[in-house]
Amino acid sequence: MIPRYSRPDMVAIWSPESKFRIWFEIEAHACDALADLGVIPKDAAKTIWEKGGAATFDIDRIDEIERETKHDVIAFLTHLAEIVGPDARFVHQGMTSSDVLDTCFNVQLVKATDLLLKDMDDLLAAIKRRAFEHKDTVTIGRSHGIHAEPVTFGLKMAQAYAEFDRCRTRLVNAREEIATCAISGAVGTFANIDPRVEEHVAKAMGLQAEPVSTQVIPRDRHAMYFATLGVIASSIERLATEIRHLQRTEVLEAEEFFSKGQKGSSAMPHKRNPVLTENLTGLARLVRMSSVPAMENVALWHERDISHSSVERMIGPDTTVTLDFALARLTNVIDKLMVYPERMVGNMDRLGGLVHSQRILLALTQAGSSREDAYRLVQRNAMKVWDSYQVSGDAKVDFLTELLADEDVRKYLSEEEIRDRFDLGYHTKNVDTIFKRVFGEG
Repeated sequence: MIPRYSRPDMVAIWSPESKFRIWFEIEAHACDALADLGVIPKDAAKTIWEKGGAATFDIDRIDEIERETKHDVIAFLTHLAEIVGPDARFVHQGMTSSDVLDTCFNVQLVKATDLLLKDMDDLLAAIKRRAFEHKDTVTIGRSHGIHAEPVTFGLKMAQAYAEFDRCRTRLVNAREEIATCAISGAVGTFANIDPRVEEHVAKAMGLQAEPVSTQVIPRDRHAMYFATLGVIASSIERLATEIRHLQRTEVLEAEEFFSKGQKGSSAMPHKRNPVLTENLTGLARLVRMSSVPAMENVALWHERDISHSSVERMIGPDTTVTLDFALARLTNVIDKLMVYPERMVGNMDRLGGLVHSQRILLALTQAGSSREDAYRLVQRNAMKVWDSYQVSGDAKVDFLTELLADEDVRKYLSEEEIRDRFDLGYHTKNVDTIFKRVFGEG
């Protein structure tokens, strides 16, 4: 997590100040429940809230205590006692460190997820706008990087919208799964604390009580959470890669916005590079990187160990901060993306009409030719066009002309029937149907 790829709202969730404030709230809410149950005096719970709630925790002082105690929660509780006074003896009654650490971690993940969901909404809105803007902008579809058949640029955007909409649903589910609380004491038996305390703290912190914990909240929840972030990152990379390919000089059907005064290369003044989408590809790798250690954290020893702790101290902030930045960056790229419809048509025309080859193949079979013979007839004419394209970069042989001159083809199809198969509108006639499926509107 470095400032270059960080946004302040997400960074703030993971700050020491935020963490210690959440720790205090967990402890103070537990004291309220303990007071209601008659375990500690109500005046003590009130004092803890009044003095601790108004305090600004001294990070340097907590660090100083931790250097001696070698224990972060004890260091915090010691500092809290300095603030609260004698009533601090009622803090942390029957609790263990993991009750505080795990509940806080999940609170932070929930807060982070709420920001990520907002990011997703912004991205979806940008993609939808561009999809409808270019719903009928015809471009070539590619398979294996090679010209296939026509699509529209709006369909490319609609596909991205549907994918990120699925990602959003997964993120909502991941938020629900991670939003649990454990205040169950050593080894999770509630031996020294009433389960009602956990229920109270969970409700107060916007969480659900963990059905059964050990001394920690089960880490399969966190594995699923970080796996979900990894899937979102992969979807970011997929769209970023599409834009990178479309910006290649030989293609140039779309391009990242290039602002006045921007420089593409320190050596070559002509360069306009897809630096933002390349950056997104790298950031996606970093987000996915957290999914494997998160899964390895599931297998802890017996009721607990701390092999997961060092991992989560890093992947929690690093992954959410990085994904937050990446989603915002992708939204900006889509918002400002330069789209070149004339270039799209020009690229499609460079292959001399080969994009209609399947329609001729099907027409031949429907006219009585075997599929094998039909494929042979179409391919032999198509390869003439390909060969001329390979020499000059533009087809010097026209597919329609070759078909019309092929006596074997003309045995099955008239000139009108052949020409009818070269209608671009045929390929886009179901765009409205697809848009309705994706957006629920035409």
